[in-house]
Amino acid sequence: MSMDYNMVGWFEIPVQNMDRAQKFYENVFDISISIHDFGGLLMGWFPNAPGKSGATGSLVQHEMYVPSDISGPLLYFSCNNLEIELNRVKDAGGEVIKTKTQIGEEHGFMGIFIDSEGNRIALHSSS
Repeated sequence: MSMDYNMVGWFEIPVQNMDRAQKFYENVFDISISIHDFGGLLMGWFPNAPGKSGATGSLVQHEMYVPSDISGPLLYFSCNNLEIELNRVKDAGGEVIKTKTQIGEEHGFMGIFIDSEGNRIALHSSS
């Protein structure tokens, strides 16, 4: 069976402090995140690139969303060279827990950090 789309269409990252999380992700990825309040559920939308591959998503601050560094799915952000983003993590208020590591000759590289909110997040790049 062939797919007409990638399986992941949206992601949400739990945060405890939207301002702090917004600054962290904007600094690490050199992007702008727009904040939206849906009746007490705060969302910080990552930039969207219409027509491009990959999913987009949001930071979410609400009592039902709890950050975790050990449980739940592991989200990978795609990068051109993940070392650039990993080098920004500490100054932005996070912690690198796995430096740039080759996955395999044909699968590129990965790295993992803990964000400003305590979430375990991964990065992937071809080089």
